[in-house]
Amino acid sequence: MSTLKVALAQIAPIWLNKNETLDKVKASISEAGAKQCDLVVFGEGLLPGYPFWVSLTNGSEFNSSVQKEIHAHYIRNSIQIEAGELDGVCSLAREHHIAVYLGIIERGRNRGGHSLYCSLVYINQEGEIKSVHRKLQPTYEERLTWSPGDGNGLRVHPLKEFTVGGLNCWENWMPLARTALYGQGEDLHVAVWPGSDRNTIDITRFMAKESRSYVISVSGLMRVGDFPSDTPHLDKILEKAPDVLANGGSCIAGPDGEWIVEPVIGREGLIVETLDFNKVLEERQNFDVSGHYSRPDVTKLTVNRERQSILNIEDGYTG
Repeated sequence: MSTLKVALAQIAPIWLNKNETLDKVKASISEAGAKQCDLVVFGEGLLPGYPFWVSLTNGSEFNSSVQKEIHAHYIRNSIQIEAGELDGVCSLAREHHIAVYLGIIERGRNRGGHSLYCSLVYINQEGEIKSVHRKLQPTYEERLTWSPGDGNGLRVHPLKEFTVGGLNCWENWMPLARTALYGQGEDLHVAVWPGSDRNTIDITRFMAKESRSYVISVSGLMRVGDFPSDTPHLDKILEKAPDVLANGGSCIAGPDGEWIVEPVIGREGLIVETLDFNKVLEERQNFDVSGHYSRPDVTKLTVNRERQSILNIEDGYTG
């Protein structure tokens, strides 16, 4: 119970093709399960992919037919959890007794079913979805295609002796979002990214040192060859696209802030490592950010975990 075998799935999507990307996700889960891993993690928005087109095709142009058509394609390939589109992933998690953190683009039915959220889904080893964290604040150009989320998914989960929690990309720079997880006892933090060592190389070790926890940063890959030929307006997207849009950078830092796995660049596949829970206890001896080194009488955080919706329906009809 004191060790946890983790797999970082640094893979590229079949971009904006949810069915083929789902197949690739399932293959990685099966591979991690065959390696007797307890947890497998995928990058931000991997299913069905990050909105790279926005910064490559003048995404802020208002009433553009190009932007509308690509966005509609994105919506059609996003994931609606309520429709059972992650049932196959849940079944694999149960079959292999492996927990999964999966970055998806979610089409939230409770918000009308037409807006998109960058969500991080946690599935436990019994194949149950235990949290869906919608990114609190999309970053910069992401706001042209993703909607702001809420605090409903700011939750942690037991996994053997560990307590795991996760955040999307630049949320990991948000001190209060991190604190919301620290205060719930998190000691294994999962940070998911679209894919770049420029993001993971500094914040991963910083968070580990701040929290005295293990920190897993998992990124995707994206290369020109990963764009399917049937992508709407592919010629316009590729016109300014570099050969490599996301180079990975997945890594692991220990509770002392030192590297266990340095950022892995450009390599697709699973990165597997075993973590020892006792290292968390050792590093909490001199600093525990939400325990003996906190002062709740002076500073305290309030978290609203209500799932936000425009409707609160109260039916008076009794039949």
